[in-house]
Amino acid sequence: MMNPEPHAMHRWLQQLLGDWTCESLADMGPDQPPAQSRGTEQVRALGSLWVLCEGAGSMPGGGGEARMLMTLGYDPDQQAFVGTWVGSMMTHLWVYRGALDADQKVLTLETEGPSFKNDGATMRYRDVITLVSANERTLTSFGQQPDGSWKQFMQAKYTRTP
Repeated sequence: MMNPEPHAMHRWLQQLLGDWTCESLADMGPDQPPAQSRGTEQVRALGSLWVLCEGAGSMPGGGGEARMLMTLGYDPDQQAFVGTWVGSMMTHLWVYRGALDADQKVLTLETEGPSFKNDGATMRYRDVITLVSANERTLTSFGQQPDGSWKQFMQAKYTRTP
């Protein structure tokens, strides 16, 4: 649809706009301590329908700087949040589809991509954005296990910079 009116869900995304600092912990595998990383993120609007979340930070466990770009919007025809995620450390384009909880504080985005085991298989993943307050949010990532359960492997805490 050309030139649609912004929906309430588009306005919800506007809460993410601004500059943020980030601290994260990632699960590096069995018998490995969690890896910490730090970074920054700038979230800007692309018109009134999309937000672009552009981040930079240290790779968990070292290995230099990583850059990431997440796009998020809302498709009223699908009644779903949609978006993508790309990172400088991998070749896969992650495609999101998700929904907001009833309290409008938690956005759950689902995607599918390569298994982190590098075994050629694909897995289902969830990235969960939680609005803690106007100046704090988290991004928690989960992978679906063979038994259908979801295992957390990363959490990042974002704090708005003044």
